[in-house]
Amino acid sequence: MDYQQPDASGHFGRYGGSFISETLTYAINELKDAYAKYQHDPDFLAEFKYELAHYVGRPSPVYHAARTSRELGGAQIYLKREDLNHTGAHKINNVIGQAMLARRMGKPRIIAETGAGQHGVATATICARYGLECVVYMGSEDVKRQSPNVYRMKLLGATVVPVESGSKTLKDALNEAMRDWVANVDNTFYIIGTVAGPHPYPMMVRDFQSVIGQECLKQMPEMLAAQGIAAQQPDAVIACVGGGSNAMGIFHPYIPYEKTRLIGVEAAGEGLDTGKHSASLQRGSSGVLHGNRTYILQDDNGQITET
Repeated sequence: MDYQQPDASGHFGRYGGSFISETLTYAINELKDAYAKYQHDPDFLAEFKYELAHYVGRPSPVYHAARTSRELGGAQIYLKREDLNHTGAHKINNVIGQAMLARRMGKPRIIAETGAGQHGVATATICARYGLECVVYMGSEDVKRQSPNVYRMKLLGATVVPVESGSKTLKDALNEAMRDWVANVDNTFYIIGTVAGPHPYPMMVRDFQSVIGQECLKQMPEMLAAQGIAAQQPDAVIACVGGGSNAMGIFHPYIPYEKTRLIGVEAAGEGLDTGKHSASLQRGSSGVLHGNRTYILQDDNGQITET
């Protein structure tokens, strides 16, 4: 399978792209040029690989969940242990790559948005490592719910800004971060942690997170061979889908493997027919949000509904 996406304008079929105001055009063009320059640069890639190995602790192991496999009966289940990365999640993979890009662009100030707090913690951690100013926008409801992660961010020197508008959650935090970026574009780099935002963000997040799937391609044949299983790769790769960075990180390297099913799992909440869920791919519709075309939860007037 020959997979050549996104195209030159950042579209994955009809999705993706860059739907932005004139005030963001300069910032996005500057970012596109910088990423085009460094994404295949040997020194950049060598530093990224070094940081993943010696700071994050990669490769993360693949673990055979033998008891779960036995008790459920049927499939043999393997876990890609991204929770063992430094900071406790996959978010750090992408944040390191974008922070390295910010340094090369001469941007000493980093902004980010966060919901559950893992992306905020990863961003604060890397900013502390590289000596960058860090401002994290977080919905005030999430600030209350995720107080341990707020404490960690502040401990690492980040300024956490509670957002009181809208639903006071991730969507609104991203809105505020965008406004900050427009006002401070000369010295500020915006690190987006999900497969969202205008091109080249979805591509960048995919590229930096693809280390997850690339490692699996090497690890799974060894695991299966050790158990006397003839298959080289799993029958299915399953990932939770929220913002998409975790799923895209493991899915993308498996796209050419047509015998491996790629299964995303969304949050059904109180049920897909209740309107109280987070399943935008299952029950959403096509629209433009935060600078790219994607599937979103919206009402008949195009207003974004709460997850």
